[in-house]
Amino acid sequence: AERRRASRRWRLGATRGTDSFRYDAPVKRRHRVLLLLSAAEVLTMSLWFSASAVIPQLTVEWNLDGGQQSWLTLSVQLGFVVGALLMALANVADRLPAHIVFQVSALGGAAFNAAIAVADPSFGGVVGLRFLTGICLAGVYPPAMKLMVSWFAHRRGLAIGVLVGAATVGSALPHLFNALPVFAGAAGLPPWRGVMLAASWSAVLAALFVAIGVRPGPDLPTAARFDWRQATRTWTDPALRRANLGYLGHMWELYAMWAWAPILLLESYRAAGLGDASGRLAGFATVAIGGAGCVIGGVLADRRGRTTVASWSMVASGVCALTAGWLGGMPALLTCVCLFWGFVVVADSAQFSAAVSELCDPAYVGTALTMQTALGFLLTTATIRMVPWALERFGWGIAFAILALGPAMGVVSMLQLRRMPAAARLAGGRG
Repeated sequence: AERRRASRRWRLGATRGTDSFRYDAPVKRRHRVLLLLSAAEVLTMSLWFSASAVIPQLTVEWNLDGGQQSWLTLSVQLGFVVGALLMALANVADRLPAHIVFQVSALGGAAFNAAIAVADPSFGGVVGLRFLTGICLAGVYPPAMKLMVSWFAHRRGLAIGVLVGAATVGSALPHLFNALPVFAGAAGLPPWRGVMLAASWSAVLAALFVAIGVRPGPDLPTAARFDWRQATRTWTDPALRRANLGYLGHMWELYAMWAWAPILLLESYRAAGLGDASGRLAGFATVAIGGAGCVIGGVLADRRGRTTVASWSMVASGVCALTAGWLGGMPALLTCVCLFWGFVVVADSAQFSAAVSELCDPAYVGTALTMQTALGFLLTTATIRMVPWALERFGWGIAFAILALGPAMGVVSMLQLRRMPAAARLAGGRG
């Protein structure tokens, strides 16, 4: 029925940008863009943890301490924050074609990431190149969300859930590269350069996918005029502020878990004599399973409400944060807990973005999404660095338990948003 209605609107001559075309484009076009953009997101986001995944190899080769290990991830987060803030203040995502911004950023990120493996820079140079990679990723993630919003006026939670799920799987890809036999090297340590180059070539392929088949959808507003104040309105509007506070609580936990749970799993498997390859595969699965969580969370949020799904997801992930760090001596149980944690920790992520897109001025949805992600990723720099600090002093149990503070704050914010009149604009009135 949906296909027949969409096709009829198309035959009646609905044109891009008019209200009659707002329902969405013909189903085949929407699904083709969903497939291509999601595949591109998987491939490009492999750049994010390309260095973090090879921390064990780099620690041996470069004799890294805990602080230097953290900077391999922190530099990307900071680069993303700087790039996203600049994009938000300049309204880049709302004034330039989002698909072009994506392509240029993906190619730039691929080049900076590859330079680490090819040019053999100093550790300071590596941090600088990772910072530039993060800036480029700011031109990939928020524009991709805006492109998806432009194609899905309805079922938006599911659409953005698929996209965030793709980004989740992409973030896990380097851990998979690191575990594949093709990268096996001496002393059981895969050559790290091959892993990083594989991530860069993945980003190049992503840019090709977007160039071939992704364009802005019919629900995209006309280009917005420059207004730097739009970047601050995400905090002056009460409903948007609560949606963003929920997102910050979610981000307090997410990237620290993604960065360090695979390390705990690897240590646990090594201590039990189960082999490094098995530990790396467990780390990949822990992050990648979040892709399924995003899709299922999107389906449930469109049916049950965004605030409800986000709240339950954060309750479940907070319980896992309080539990996982104490299970290092039981690799089988730790793996089960981490897999469940990886599923729920990101199941709510897309719903914060979908909520902001429904609550903000449609002409500046790109700016609102970019500002949201900028602040969220800025917060992650604190928790990614905090985990090794707490680990050295208190052990894995306390280090991970601290992460539960974020979900607790996020649940409060979501419940407050649910009681506001603006919640009627979420998920077709479901809140």
